[in-house]
Amino acid sequence: MPELRRDPAKGKWVIIAVERSSRPSDFKLEVEEPAGPEKCPFDGGKEDQTPPEITAIRPEGSNLNTPGWTVRVVPNKFPALKIEGEIESRGNGVYDAMNGVGAHEIIIETPDHFAAFETLKLDHASKIIWMFRERYLDLRKDQRLKYILIFKNKGRRAGASLEHSHSQLIATPIMPDLVKIELEAALTYYRYRGRCVYCDIISQEINEGKRLIFENDDFIAITPYASIVPFEIQIMPKQHSSDFGDIRLAEMNSLTKALQSSLKMLAKAVPHVSYNFYLHTSPLENLTIPHYHWHIEIVPRLTHIAGFEWGSGLYINPVPPENAAKFLLEAKEVQE
Repeated sequence: MPELRRDPAKGKWVIIAVERSSRPSDFKLEVEEPAGPEKCPFDGGKEDQTPPEITAIRPEGSNLNTPGWTVRVVPNKFPALKIEGEIESRGNGVYDAMNGVGAHEIIIETPDHFAAFETLKLDHASKIIWMFRERYLDLRKDQRLKYILIFKNKGRRAGASLEHSHSQLIATPIMPDLVKIELEAALTYYRYRGRCVYCDIISQEINEGKRLIFENDDFIAITPYASIVPFEIQIMPKQHSSDFGDIRLAEMNSLTKALQSSLKMLAKAVPHVSYNFYLHTSPLENLTIPHYHWHIEIVPRLTHIAGFEWGSGLYINPVPPENAAKFLLEAKEVQE
């Protein structure tokens, strides 16, 4: 029988359609033909084809916007929000508007057109996570900004317009609605129980083990109890932390291992899968919160959002998270 499950960290319900239960092989994914490096502006040696870099990890003494870098950050050529200007709110009858002030940056993860984040060497991939932190810490000094979202789109189905491995950062002058919902649900749980809901989830998932797919000293990865899509993965620090900016340099490798391992399992279990991942952290106006816990969510693009989802806000997931965890761990065993 289908089952309705509620996510206590989001306050949202999901339908787990057990009778539709699918295996990874049931998802027939189109193999995307690679566009190749000919017209890619992110490749090493094409630094003049992007906006001037904001920062980069490169050999000491090398010039900006020249080859030799490991990770490079540039403004988005077609930004959703622009760093220049002042926030001016205005009304139009019942409607509200404000200037589109913010930041939109591209983190180019490697100069190699064909490399993928999950298969990079650990040291290189850790530098990408370090760059996430550096850009986050720098931009949060801007008093105009309320929130910073770091995310990655992989594959055309996930919205990636370029195949070259890259992530993005958008800083907004308002709080995103989804983050507000998470904060409110976490606060409700905290007021009732006096504990962080994420800390309780981590403890229960480690004890039960049914949805746990990765664990090291600092992080765990799970297939969430109320996953909205098949093979959804959530990565969380085991020690309470609401602010991603507090991550210690010593933890960078641990987080990188958790993220790379999760993405490798996903790619092995469901070849050619497109996905999004995003990092949710505390709002800039209140960084240290006892009821919230920063985390990374990986959302594979295997199902379509149709009329019921749009009309109800309820998602139908045909792969129970416990089954997803088994399939992912089986893929991990094959890798090893």
